[in-house]
Amino acid sequence: MAELTALNDALSKSKKQLADAKAELEKRSAELEKKSAEYEGLAQSLKSEIEAGKIELSELKGKMTVKLKDKILFASGSATIGVEGKEALQKVADAFKALKGKIVRVEGHTDSDPTGKGSAFPTNWELSSARALAVVKFLQDQGVDPTLLSAAGYGPYQPVAPNDSPENKSLNRRIEIVLAAAEGAPAPAPAPAASK
Repeated sequence: MAELTALNDALSKSKKQLADAKAELEKRSAELEKKSAEYEGLAQSLKSEIEAGKIELSELKGKMTVKLKDKILFASGSATIGVEGKEALQKVADAFKALKGKIVRVEGHTDSDPTGKGSAFPTNWELSSARALAVVKFLQDQGVDPTLLSAAGYGPYQPVAPNDSPENKSLNRRIEIVLAAAEGAPAPAPAPAASK
């Protein structure tokens, strides 16, 4: 009799574990479907820019990345967004406003060529950071929630290709906008108290 009770208990425990595993699988499947729909929606919103080769879109480990080539955004050695860059970023901003619960991290990258004497940016660190910040400010001006925005400059230290040819250097000069789930992101700081 005790053996039968033990077997029933073990069976009940196994059924509960199976039900829990099934519920977790269904939850993850729903999350995957949502992420896939977000990716497809973003791709559709940016279709003309993607087809024109101005923007690349990728997804890895639950993070979507919009990659913009620097030649459409900035003149050499500059952190001022050009007309073509503003047009592309306007479409990016419009697409981002439709996405909820995402943090937007703008990352600036350069090639390994020095910035040059007399440049407004003494090193590629400053240039990549200034470019990322210019994009963040533009996105904010277009209505993207500033509490979800951040900027980072990586200089020449995260290349996607060796810096051994003009073509490869062009690949390394880029802005990447990484979208990730906002959960776990720090809460915005409270507004400062009004002074009397």
